[in-house]
Amino acid sequence: MFEAIGTLGRLPTTDPQRRVARLVATEVDDIRGTLGPFQAHNGQPGFTSPVTYPDNDFAQRLAALAAMLDAGVPIRCVAIDAPGGFDTHSNQAGSLGDDIQTVCDALLAFQRDLEARGIGSRVLTQVWSEFGRRPEQNDTGTDHGAGGVAFVIGTKAKGQQVGEFPGLATLDDSDNLRATADFRGLYCSLLEQWFGVDATPIIPGAQNFTRPLLVA
Repeated sequence: MFEAIGTLGRLPTTDPQRRVARLVATEVDDIRGTLGPFQAHNGQPGFTSPVTYPDNDFAQRLAALAAMLDAGVPIRCVAIDAPGGFDTHSNQAGSLGDDIQTVCDALLAFQRDLEARGIGSRVLTQVWSEFGRRPEQNDTGTDHGAGGVAFVIGTKAKGQQVGEFPGLATLDDSDNLRATADFRGLYCSLLEQWFGVDATPIIPGAQNFTRPLLVA
């Protein structure tokens, strides 16, 4: 079916609506053809890795991504959800450490894979959470909070700390950790220093944020 639609997408037309529809069909077929070699066959992945990855879905997705990048698939930016129940309202001490270990082990294998392939300088990995945690204990865990952290990983990462741990003695008005760095400045830096695009039309008020040096 995809092959037939892809073929139809390449037929000429003067109608503007059909031209757009056929362009989309052609692009879908091109993407399918590009990703085909990486698909699993008979339970085995369609690629090999120079390093050993942990045996979980998150790690295998990173392994596939490294293989695609090495093969020259034109990827500029990828978002992958990490596993784990980081919404730790309960049993935080019992689950958080294991979840962090799972994520870190996979990221370490991914970075080693990139470097083994000789493409480490082409990839910058950012790890972040969409919410932080409040310092005060909530039952056997902690509630949602505004304070958070992000990491930038890679051979081209500057390797410096941005902001400081604010401490627990003085919280903000909502009992959250006080912010010592603005995440919008982080994204301005990634856009301008890594992607080479102006952050002004993308990040509201971008001109007001300090750009930390993230890329060496």
